[in-house]
Amino acid sequence: MGMEQADRSFAQGMKANFVVEQLRRSILDGSWVVGARIPTEPALAETYGVSINTVRRAVGALAEEQVLERRQGSGTYVLRIPPSPEGSARLVGMLVPSTAYFYPRIIQGAERALSARNVGLLLASSEYSLSVERDQISRLIAGGVEGLILVPNLHLLDDPQRFVDGLRDMPVPYVLAERKPPAPDPDDDTSYVISDHEAGAYSALRHLRELGHRRIGFLGRLRTGTADAVSSGFERAVAGLGLRRIDDAVVRRAEWGTDEIDDYAASCRRHGVTAVFCHGDDDAARLVARVQRTGSTVPGDLAVVAYDDEATHLSDTPLTSVAPPKAAIGVQAARTLLNRLDDPDFPAVRMSLLPRLIIRESCGGLATPAAVAVGH
Repeated sequence: MGMEQADRSFAQGMKANFVVEQLRRSILDGSWVVGARIPTEPALAETYGVSINTVRRAVGALAEEQVLERRQGSGTYVLRIPPSPEGSARLVGMLVPSTAYFYPRIIQGAERALSARNVGLLLASSEYSLSVERDQISRLIAGGVEGLILVPNLHLLDDPQRFVDGLRDMPVPYVLAERKPPAPDPDDDTSYVISDHEAGAYSALRHLRELGHRRIGFLGRLRTGTADAVSSGFERAVAGLGLRRIDDAVVRRAEWGTDEIDDYAASCRRHGVTAVFCHGDDDAARLVARVQRTGSTVPGDLAVVAYDDEATHLSDTPLTSVAPPKAAIGVQAARTLLNRLDDPDFPAVRMSLLPRLIIRESCGGLATPAAVAVGH
């Protein structure tokens, strides 16, 4: 290699190192949290005044450190918090079903609590696959994590309690987030932090009842991690609040297509349903759109309340939603795990946090406070 070429290679390496440190700093200062997608390589090249090849080299270096992860056709994501300059004493692993929906705020909450203690986070996603889930848990443990925050796919298992019991064989402490043992013995020592989804659904129906609705439908889901709890909350509210159950308007599906939404809206009209509680913002937004296309109004002819508060922007009519306390779930799960790491004898934690009902236009109740805690 000639002197000129060597100098050029050295300069390129220095520029790549500069970009690596800039990217690392943006992650450490919270500009990009775990699970976030970073800007595109052309955008980073423009920001730092370097070539795309230099950015690609820097991103590749952080990918080798498992700080960043390239995903084909999607972009580059923050996988974990890198050690701070003074070093990180511990590394914790976190497994979630998805980094695209519901879980990003849980991840951010956990990252915030861990980084406050200078603990790194190594993130993995099962993509709702049982086989991938097993592989990812093994990968996290092999990666040197001292503990795990787990959101397993219990709803996909024939015997979920057996899976939870089997977690005791892991070589590191763990805490469940948004999951709990489904059929535990009274002395089960599994620690978990969950949203009380049943209470959240109950609060939605209480609000609709206070607005005068008595014939309330439920557009629900099957086989999601929270589907059964949300459905149970609806059924308890119907019984506990003296509402009439309209069987043809209480429907749960694994997926809601356009035709199914249309048929459901028609069924609600036939049975005089005046309000619908939807498990999922996307389905709620499509129901609102369908009702409005038929010349009816929301909330005038049909009030709608959604569960999740993930994508309320999907509807032209702002959706009243039940919002699980996702960031707080992440914070409390991380703190619980840190307590276990600090003290192996720390007692098991069974923590249930209440969602909030956020009132917007779709329910017709804007005269009430904009956000209320469940049960108030």
